[in-house]
Amino acid sequence: MEFKEGLQTYQQIINQELEKYLRKENGLEKVLNESIKYSLMAGGKRLRPILVLATYALLSDKPYDSCMPYAVAIEMVHNFSLIHDDLPGIDNDDFRHGKPTNHKQFNEATAILAGDSLLNYAYIVISQDIQNTVDIDEKQLKIQIFNEFSKSVDKMIVGEYVDTEYEGKKITIEDLEYIHKNKTGALLTLCVRMGAMLAKCSQEDLENLTKYSEKIGLAFQVKDDILSEEGDAKILGKPVGNDKERQKCTYVSQYGLAGAKDILDTLTEDAINCLERYGERATFLKQLATYIANRNK
Repeated sequence: MEFKEGLQTYQQIINQELEKYLRKENGLEKVLNESIKYSLMAGGKRLRPILVLATYALLSDKPYDSCMPYAVAIEMVHNFSLIHDDLPGIDNDDFRHGKPTNHKQFNEATAILAGDSLLNYAYIVISQDIQNTVDIDEKQLKIQIFNEFSKSVDKMIVGEYVDTEYEGKKITIEDLEYIHKNKTGALLTLCVRMGAMLAKCSQEDLENLTKYSEKIGLAFQVKDDILSEEGDAKILGKPVGNDKERQKCTYVSQYGLAGAKDILDTLTEDAINCLERYGERATFLKQLATYIANRNK
């Protein structure tokens, strides 16, 4: 119960912060703004911004103020990717979070531009925070983070391209890992690294937490593969079996359902082990790794 309460508290904090960034202009772009809000405030787990805040809290007792713009920006990027993933030219999905996907609710052109706007808005949020930072050393740190942010978004796009391009084609295990490391893992690793760096962590902590993030990043995608095979469509809010229908190479297609579950268990255990040195302070992040492995949507 404590973990669920902590998760809900983080989600509430993030939702309240995201509300501040919604564009409410009623001019010619009113429908575009509605489209952005429709996806950004549709719910979701808020896992990525939570990772930023929780990692920061692991290493710092200061308020979240310094890392909140980065948490907001990464959620904007995530929702950009979801809108575009659902488009007819990529995954062609009709439902997301149990509701019509953005291009079904509005139209394809509006959905494309809503995704573009969210991606660009993320860069505006971070660049404004850097501009407003007075301390020179902190400004340089944030510029470094901005660079990592940009590179990670690029990796995510590359991963999505390879995943889409190689549908129905045979690929190696190494290729599959490359797809997942970029498509899903890059942003999750970025979230943890941003939280740690903004807390002014040591190099040892950064390397250790990066290992944690890489484990949960891959675990997240393996779990997605499993849910696509045996999940409940009503709970997921989208159809089950799309990966098999599109002949996508997944951990389930490569290792079988039981094999994929074994890999998921190992990744989760490895992730938790990375946090042992932090004692009770790391309880939430440990529980988050378990949550990723056990989630049903």
